[in-house]
Amino acid sequence: METPLAKRLQKRQVTFLVILLLWWEADAEAITYSMPEETESGSFVGDLGKALGLGLGELATRGAKIHYKGNKRLLQLDVKSGNLLLYETLDREALCGATEPCILHFQLLLENPVQFLLVELQLQDINDHSPEFLEREMFLKIPENVQPGTAFPLKVAQDSDIGSNAVQDYAILPNSLFRVLTHDRGDGRKYPELVLAQVLDREEEKELSLTLVALDGGTPPRSGTMTVHIEVLDINDNTPEFPQSLYEVRVPESSPLGSLVVAVSARDLDGGTYGSVSYALFQGDAATQPFVIDETTGEIRLKRMLDFETIPYHKVDIVATDGGGLSGKCTVAVEVVDVNDNAPELTMSTLTSPTPENAPETVVAVFSVSDPDSGDNGRMICSIQDDLPFLLKPTFTNFYMLVTSSPLDREARAEYNITITVTDLGSPRLKTKHTIRVLVSDVNDNAPTFTQTSYTLFIRENNSPGLHLGTVSATDRDAGTNAQVTYSLLPPRDPHLELASLVSIHAERGHLFALRALDFEALRAFEFRVGAADAGSPALSSEALVRVVVVDDNDHAPLVLYPPAPNGSAPCPELVPRAAEEGYLVSKVVAVDGDAGQNAWLSYQLLKATEPGLFRVWAHNGEVRTARPLGERDAAQHRLVVLVQDHGEPALSASVTLHVLLVDGFSQPYLPRPEGARDEAQADWLTVYLVIALASVSSLFLCSVLLFVALRVCRRRRAAAECGYPVPEGYFPDHLAGSSNTGTLSHSYQYEICLSGGSGTNDFKFLKPSIPHLPPASAGKEMDSNAAFRNAFEIN
Repeated sequence: METPLAKRLQKRQVTFLVILLLWWEADAEAITYSMPEETESGSFVGDLGKALGLGLGELATRGAKIHYKGNKRLLQLDVKSGNLLLYETLDREALCGATEPCILHFQLLLENPVQFLLVELQLQDINDHSPEFLEREMFLKIPENVQPGTAFPLKVAQDSDIGSNAVQDYAILPNSLFRVLTHDRGDGRKYPELVLAQVLDREEEKELSLTLVALDGGTPPRSGTMTVHIEVLDINDNTPEFPQSLYEVRVPESSPLGSLVVAVSARDLDGGTYGSVSYALFQGDAATQPFVIDETTGEIRLKRMLDFETIPYHKVDIVATDGGGLSGKCTVAVEVVDVNDNAPELTMSTLTSPTPENAPETVVAVFSVSDPDSGDNGRMICSIQDDLPFLLKPTFTNFYMLVTSSPLDREARAEYNITITVTDLGSPRLKTKHTIRVLVSDVNDNAPTFTQTSYTLFIRENNSPGLHLGTVSATDRDAGTNAQVTYSLLPPRDPHLELASLVSIHAERGHLFALRALDFEALRAFEFRVGAADAGSPALSSEALVRVVVVDDNDHAPLVLYPPAPNGSAPCPELVPRAAEEGYLVSKVVAVDGDAGQNAWLSYQLLKATEPGLFRVWAHNGEVRTARPLGERDAAQHRLVVLVQDHGEPALSASVTLHVLLVDGFSQPYLPRPEGARDEAQADWLTVYLVIALASVSSLFLCSVLLFVALRVCRRRRAAAECGYPVPEGYFPDHLAGSSNTGTLSHSYQYEICLSGGSGTNDFKFLKPSIPHLPPASAGKEMDSNAAFRNAFEIN
């Protein structure tokens, strides 16, 4: 029977296996962040929740944890906000040393469900380290007979920074006897040499103390110093010599630490102290140099693993120094032998996405492949899927082009996912897969298509300018600018149609607008063509027919043609015989309407009549007929008001007045017009004319009477003069009697002039005698005696 402890151990082993399996199935794509080193703890690194596409609080739900190798806690994850923070200040030099780039790999574990994700943090170097010499002091022994220009190797300063922040220059202070030359080793690192500028004299100065200053390339630059003590020696005329100046060795990069690389030896012909030789590495950096030398035996061994991909070739300068301070130098060239420990890498140089359709042999992508390994380990082959219309073409060494093998059709397939597989020929073979997404761009091979071949739009007349008539619409199967449709009005086929003043179109939306008010009576319908062109090159277009129908509006009142308007003169009455029977046609009102349809349907009705019930108006044709037989008692003059009305909405109308005159026969003279038929303005003018006429006639008559009286008086005087009678002057009383020819009258007569303006016959009464003034009865005899005189009286 198993104990509880054994069950727990077995359960932990199963859990570990499940986690291990899920680890191998985890997504290999890393989430990468970058930040400068020495950033304060608690600083924000990145938003893991946003990078993973998780909402707020989902990291906590899924039990997210961040792990680093050795269970070091460098980062901390706030599962509530999803923010990744620095747990402590990171030192690039402590974590990565001289490795560049410095990338820290973290594992993100999501427990529910289980998922592993790779998080990479790249630390950027800052100039936070000053150059330092491993020893504070250096001792040189220089014989006094050394010639100027002789160079002496100096210790190299160490700088944990890299790149331009590393040591860039050296200087010596004071520099009256010596100067410093700074050399480049070829790998970017600098080393100094002390050059004698003047001849030394041991008797003048036995010892010298100089300051060697190392400067880096940071901003501002940092520096480190070392004291160089120089002892001037007596003559030592033999220097140590190596049997060969260059040693070449090959070391596999997988060699273990402490492995012997090579052993060097030097010989000094001097004896005693001057012949004793010690070995040392020069131009080396303790932080980056992977070798160490035994100062007695000259054996060079590995103190750090080699990496062919980082540094495939090392050059190490070995100096052998005798007891008299003279030294000799040789170089050890170490070639690192590659092993297949690196998978191929693919670098995309050019990616043309989207790729145009209908174009064979189109270059989609240009990329290069590389493998840091060498030989077969660095030789590679590339391949893609077989079921795609693409192929790989090699160009230069390790450069390939991805081209289309047949024309693409965007309408059939607009996107391809192409996986490029790169495999090296090493043992075992390593491979890398890179997937690119290729979008097929559109070529303008489809013209816009209208939803209808023709459009019919209706608009009421008297519209407001700018009224929206309707919309035409066209679609294009292409995409992008090739599918951007622009609408325009095409020139009309009718040269008399001024389309530009009637209609406008919105170039992008296809809205049609009326530019001015339309008049149904002037233009009932018109047609024009609308073009739709895309924005491709060359542009494709199509057209559609648009017919605009103007809908009539009731904007015209009926116009009466008959009877005509008086136009300043007396209207002509309609004559109707009194013997007319029922239904006798008196007149017909004729009217027209400029509108159409029901707006032009006219109806007639009798609005007012002098004698209701005597006449009637037919509603459809405007005929005025008698409603009953006429009688003697019916008035002679009748005034009828006829209303003409259309059927529009709202209805418009007009009225006309008919004057009807009942006559016994059509031969009877024209009777005066009925009372009140004249309008007021005409009556005023007639009154003026009548007054002028009366004044003229009266003046003419008065002149005629005075002329007549004057002529009679003149005749009587001439007659009296011829007979010898005196002519009496003055007044003749009307009671004079006598039978003599005196020219006087026994009775007086009165005459009246009467111009009747109100009588119907316009009679003019002129010189009508009134009742004479008869004398009294006693004068009868006198009257009889003068009868002959009266009978003889004559008015000429």
